[in-house]
Amino acid sequence: LTRFPWVFPVLYECGPGGSQSRAVWCAHSEGWTTLHTNCDQAERPDNQQSCFRVCDWHKELYDWQLGAWNQCVPVMRSARVQRPTTCTQGEEGIQTREVGCVQKAKGEPAEDAICEYFEPKPRLEQACLIPCPQDCVVSEFSPWTPCSKTCGIGLQNRIRFVLAPPLFGGAACPNLTEFQTCQLGPCQGEESLYSLRVGPWGPCTVPLPRQTRQKLREKVQERLRERGKAKDAETRELIKKKRNKNRQNRPGGKFWDLQTGFQTREVTCVHKIADFLCSQETLPVTFQACVITKDCDVTEWSEWSACTKECYDPTSPKAVWTRTRKVTQFPVGGGIDCPELEEKEPCTPQSDVVPPCITYSWKTTEWTECKVDMLLSQQDRRRGNHTGMCGGGTQTREVYCVQASTDTPSNLSPLRSKEALRPVDSKLCLGIPPNTTQLCHISCPVDCEVSSWRTWGPCTYENCQDQVAKKGFKLRKRRIINEPTGGTGNCPHLVEAIPCEDPSCYDWLVVKLEDCIPDNEEKCGPGIQIPQVQCVNSDGEHVDRQLCQDAILPMPFICEVPCPKDCALSPWSSWSLCSHTCSGKNTEGKQTRTRSILAYNAGEGGVQCPNISALQEVRRCNDHPCTVYHWQTGPWGQCIEDSFIPSTNTSVGRTRGDDVSCSVGMQTRKVICVRVNVGQVPPKKCPESVRPDTVRPCLLPCKRDCIVTPYSDWSPCPSTCGNTKKKQYRKRLIIQLPANGGQDCPEVLTQERDCETPSVCEGYRWKTHKWRRCQLVPWSVREGSPGNQELCGLGLQVRAVSCRKQDGGQADIEACLKFASSMPSLTQPCQVPCQEDCQLSSWSKFSSCTADCVGVRTRKRMLVGRSRKHDQCKNNQLYPLSETQYCPCNKYNAQPVGNWSDCILSEGGRMEGQLGMKIQGDIKECGQGYRYQAMVCYDQDNRIVETSRCNSHGYIEEACIIPCPSDCKLSEWSNWSRCSKSCGSGVKVRSKWLREKPYNGGRPCPKLDHVNQVYEVVPCLSDCGQYVWVAEPWSVWKVSNVDLNDNCGEGVQTRNVKCMLNTIDGPSEQVEDYLCDPEEMPLGARKSHLPCPEDCVLSDWGAWSPCPLPCSENSTRERSAYPLRQPGEKKECPPTEETEPCKLNRNCFHYTYNITEWSTCQLSDKAVCGNGFKTRMLDCVRSDGKSVDLVFCKELGLERKWQMNASCVVECPVNCQLSDWSPWSGCSHTCGLAGKLWRRRTVIQAPQGDGRPCPSQMEQWKPCLVKPCYRWRYSAWSECKSEGARCGEGLRFRNVSCFVSDGSGRQDGSAVDDELCGDLEPSVEGNTQIVLQEPCTVPCPGECYLTDWTVWSSCQLSCINGADLGFGSVQVRSRAVVAQDPENLLQCPEQELEARPCTDGECFDYKWKSGPWRGSSRHVWCERSDGLNVTGGCLTTAKPKADRSCNPPCTKPQSLCTEAGVCGCEDGYTEVMTSDGLLDQCTVIPVLEIPTAGDNKADVKTIRGFNPTQPAASSPGRAGRTWFLQPFGPDGKLKTWVYGVAAGAFVLLVFIISMTYLACKKPKKPQRRQMNNRLKPLTLAYDGDADM
Repeated sequence: LTRFPWVFPVLYECGPGGSQSRAVWCAHSEGWTTLHTNCDQAERPDNQQSCFRVCDWHKELYDWQLGAWNQCVPVMRSARVQRPTTCTQGEEGIQTREVGCVQKAKGEPAEDAICEYFEPKPRLEQACLIPCPQDCVVSEFSPWTPCSKTCGIGLQNRIRFVLAPPLFGGAACPNLTEFQTCQLGPCQGEESLYSLRVGPWGPCTVPLPRQTRQKLREKVQERLRERGKAKDAETRELIKKKRNKNRQNRPGGKFWDLQTGFQTREVTCVHKIADFLCSQETLPVTFQACVITKDCDVTEWSEWSACTKECYDPTSPKAVWTRTRKVTQFPVGGGIDCPELEEKEPCTPQSDVVPPCITYSWKTTEWTECKVDMLLSQQDRRRGNHTGMCGGGTQTREVYCVQASTDTPSNLSPLRSKEALRPVDSKLCLGIPPNTTQLCHISCPVDCEVSSWRTWGPCTYENCQDQVAKKGFKLRKRRIINEPTGGTGNCPHLVEAIPCEDPSCYDWLVVKLEDCIPDNEEKCGPGIQIPQVQCVNSDGEHVDRQLCQDAILPMPFICEVPCPKDCALSPWSSWSLCSHTCSGKNTEGKQTRTRSILAYNAGEGGVQCPNISALQEVRRCNDHPCTVYHWQTGPWGQCIEDSFIPSTNTSVGRTRGDDVSCSVGMQTRKVICVRVNVGQVPPKKCPESVRPDTVRPCLLPCKRDCIVTPYSDWSPCPSTCGNTKKKQYRKRLIIQLPANGGQDCPEVLTQERDCETPSVCEGYRWKTHKWRRCQLVPWSVREGSPGNQELCGLGLQVRAVSCRKQDGGQADIEACLKFASSMPSLTQPCQVPCQEDCQLSSWSKFSSCTADCVGVRTRKRMLVGRSRKHDQCKNNQLYPLSETQYCPCNKYNAQPVGNWSDCILSEGGRMEGQLGMKIQGDIKECGQGYRYQAMVCYDQDNRIVETSRCNSHGYIEEACIIPCPSDCKLSEWSNWSRCSKSCGSGVKVRSKWLREKPYNGGRPCPKLDHVNQVYEVVPCLSDCGQYVWVAEPWSVWKVSNVDLNDNCGEGVQTRNVKCMLNTIDGPSEQVEDYLCDPEEMPLGARKSHLPCPEDCVLSDWGAWSPCPLPCSENSTRERSAYPLRQPGEKKECPPTEETEPCKLNRNCFHYTYNITEWSTCQLSDKAVCGNGFKTRMLDCVRSDGKSVDLVFCKELGLERKWQMNASCVVECPVNCQLSDWSPWSGCSHTCGLAGKLWRRRTVIQAPQGDGRPCPSQMEQWKPCLVKPCYRWRYSAWSECKSEGARCGEGLRFRNVSCFVSDGSGRQDGSAVDDELCGDLEPSVEGNTQIVLQEPCTVPCPGECYLTDWTVWSSCQLSCINGADLGFGSVQVRSRAVVAQDPENLLQCPEQELEARPCTDGECFDYKWKSGPWRGSSRHVWCERSDGLNVTGGCLTTAKPKADRSCNPPCTKPQSLCTEAGVCGCEDGYTEVMTSDGLLDQCTVIPVLEIPTAGDNKADVKTIRGFNPTQPAASSPGRAGRTWFLQPFGPDGKLKTWVYGVAAGAFVLLVFIISMTYLACKKPKKPQRRQMNNRLKPLTLAYDGDADM
């Protein structure tokens, strides 16, 4: 039959009741469908079923229920995979669980399909690890106990304890006890077979029925009424008040229903084998008083408190509501403790009812002024004053916490928004505090740059509009190239003046002289040159010609055109520069010009040539006196209010850096007339028209007052009550500094005062009331007991306990339960003395000692009551009334302990507040400090005591040095090198070199090169015209082919050529020739033809015309000359024009721009970092590679596409800045030697650039004051004693004592007076329940019993080879069996074992250890990794052999059984074996004795073998002086070294034979030539040896 899956249920609602259907048909096994009748109808599946329709809301009703994981079972292995013989990491397993879908409310199971609709079914199985079985591990046995009987046959026991329980199926623990019989001797009499045994105390019961108790109470009340009638009314009232007061303090009051009852116990007489009753005259007490046990009882829960919060916080909107219950009955007599009395649950309050919470936010002071640190590469001793530094730096501010204002309007004015708020504790602000440091920038001042002076102008009127005064001035001026910071007032004077006569405002300027025109229209002879003139003003500017109508027009110049027979002269050169700028008594300005003879005259017929002196002319220049005047200005004064302008300068609060002006003021400065090199002169000496201003308007900055915060709240005082004087502080912060005349800041910013001692100390304490009278067991119980005819003996006392505040006021008992220490005990045993008992008072205190170690001290007590009349009580041996002891001899010695602390600088009494986060600033970080070492004080018993006993303040103090950081030190800058190029752009370099490396955390060096230098490279531009060749006029011709008549023909002219420094006024001084370009040097001599008379005379050739570009050999260039003297008849002038072809790189050049590299980042002179600029320059390069003046490229109009300047940044050096040291922490230990105080600091600003790095020490420590560690500690339990009986149920006791230790844990401590632990809460190892007695059992003779529980073992981790297996840690304790009589061994109980999980377990390894062989056996044991010998833990399969017996046994003389289990020989003997491998005999080994140094005996002896590991006893003085060689091993075979020696001997023998053969063989006779060649170096070598 084949079935389809179920289709969707036919249901239109959610839940059960639906139906699903599916198709079912009959199919053949091969897959084809057939008739239904062919299939068995009994096996036909259902085609319809009921179902559950799931809807989304069912998710809240159904869920998967997960069962617990079952035990991990091993995975079934195939037959091929064998189980490993030894388990190492564990075995893989699988564990399963049950998972089902359930209805949440009822827990009823449901169909899995419902839960699968929402969530996949959780997995049903998972892999797990079955750890290796771990056997039980037990310790070694203890020594045997003494014999259980003093006579007869007894038992001895030895026991061991469990160290690790069996885990994961490991072997169970072996018996922890071993027995052996013992008999010290036969018993003399009959052995005691009976023992008196007491049973346990029964439950505490009420002594009398209620009716009897009521009758007794009525009788007592009747007696009291009869007594009361006898008293007056006042007495009755006093008794009533006292009764009411006692009733309040009665234990059976509101919270304690203390009911005293009694409990009994059985006393039996037992036989050592069975129980028997027996009689005894003195039976133990069978009853005692007790408190009826009552459990704690509380009221029902109160209603939930209102869901309120003190304030609404949107970040945590949850509130808490509480409910409480009261105690109606406290637990007494060991009853069940009280449950929790208060319950809290979160709730959501209504935010519209609750006021919003106080929030806190960070506030900051204003930034301090920007502080700039120098770069190391800019350190220069010549710049010691750093006040003018500029560029990038840092500025700081303080951060403090304030209460955030919720009602601050958003439109608050800037002044109002700066209002200071009261600083609070910084811990209240939760967010990240703002930065306390930031980078800043100080703009660098721009210095004024002026041009060079221009030449002196003409003598002109001071004011051309007013020419009445005849006074005039010659002026020279310069201009401002770079505008300075703060205006032109800081620039030097720009005008200098010289008084002069005959001033004029306009004059004619000769522009050009026309050609010389001979008179009378002749071709040659005297004539004139007409000047071309232009009207100019005093500044040289061209103006209208009408303005020069009053000036004298220049007259025509006289000239001469030489005739053919006349002397021909060159034109006059230009006038030279004036030799002096002014004229005085000893100086006079002169200018010169020259001309030369070009051709001589023709005898007498022409005009003769002048003398040489006539070839030069001199004229005066700059004939004005050297008295130069100028106006000198002082600095501008402070900007002050202008009285003519109404003042609006009100004080405002603005942050630093806001350039806000409040009004216009004025500034004045002093202006005086100064004569150069003389000083101040009257103002009329200087031209009034160029006088600078003395007053200018200015903007007045706003006044800014100092703003401080209000004082913070006083720092809290210590909450403890006491008389210790403490201080509390408060402070305020400056958030804005005053400026511009604002109000100054107050001087006092911190205040302190003494803390007030609190009148009421907070807290709660228990108050104990008087003990009630001692209550005995009722007589109705006691009367049947023998020997109890008196109302005396042991009883029980009770008392009341109430809760008080520290000031004594009443408080709810729940407050003490919550806040006070553990509740005092309510009951204590007491004793009512019997008639025959001796009663003694308590001991008095010991009398005081006059001095330590001197005399004795005593204490006393006395008999009280009837005891003073009893004679037995006066026995001082039994009841001493005084005790005497020597006065304590206290001797103390102090000694240092622990390491030295960090070196700590003195703090200078700085207040350690929590209000502000102050940055480091200039806190002292190095120098002399102190380090501390704690002192510990011990008494004569080596017990630690307070350090004050040793007259020590607790520390040793030692000066120490924190080395100051030394920064990298560089030399000063070298001088700038010369520009790398004499023409065009180049670079110049200067450098510093390393003088001292940084150490102790100093600022690091900048990046240095391989020779420890740092460079600064800047571009430079060498003017190609800076140095020029200057040629003097040509000398007179020297004719070489002289025609005496005509003085003409071939000749030579020479001239001097000098290299001159070119200035703005022209060449000024001669310099070395190498500074000028040698290619440009003019010729110093020339050959030419000196024209003869009547020859044509031409001028010098003019300049060549430029070649057309691009250069081509097809193009030419020209130059021309003009005739100075016309030729005679029949003579012609030579050509006046000359051409030559243009050739590349000879007379024609191409020009291109060349860009240089970027310079280093250039800053202002006073800047150390920040924004700067870098430059590069253009070179004009000729096609032959030579740099030329940029004019050549500019004239060609070449494209300049490069950016010549770019901004750049020099990283600012930011030193590491740290916060203040935090306050010292509390001591890390409350007592002991290891306590430390810590303080820490944090990095506020990380270092940048080559700033000083942060120090490595971010925390410091110093030792705490050493205090003794006092603690309560139990003594050991006493032996178990059953009172009045030999065995049975008894009690054992222990005391709690005060112990002192040093807290190191290396010593148990020493007992001291309990008074020293008086301030400690009574607790032992954290447990406040002090248990000083507990029930125990004293075994009767012959009984078999269990020991006490051992202490918990050390916590052991489940691990393999140190790796945690993840199964946790466990510790264990055990009880062993102790038997006393061999007859009762079958009645012994089973040993007991308890295990519990623990944390921080230790991983132990177990290894087999073995001792040396002792004959054929040795000791083998298992050792734990901590060195403890154990049983269990080691793998039994890996256990070494403990027995090595040989089979057959070794019976031959000197034979022994070896470790291999075969017979061998002793040392000194070798084995002789039989053919079947068995030992036949042991023979002595012959031994060679080799004499050593100091051994005079050289005879050979045969002695026994020597084993180096076991030296034999030898004769005195011969130990270690003989070597023994033993060739045979213990198995009778030759040792390996014997074969080695034999092989070595064979090789040596072959070598000796070979060398002998070579030495005796006759050599062949060598050829002569070869011999000569060999002898030469041999001879030389020999000669050399001889010389040596």
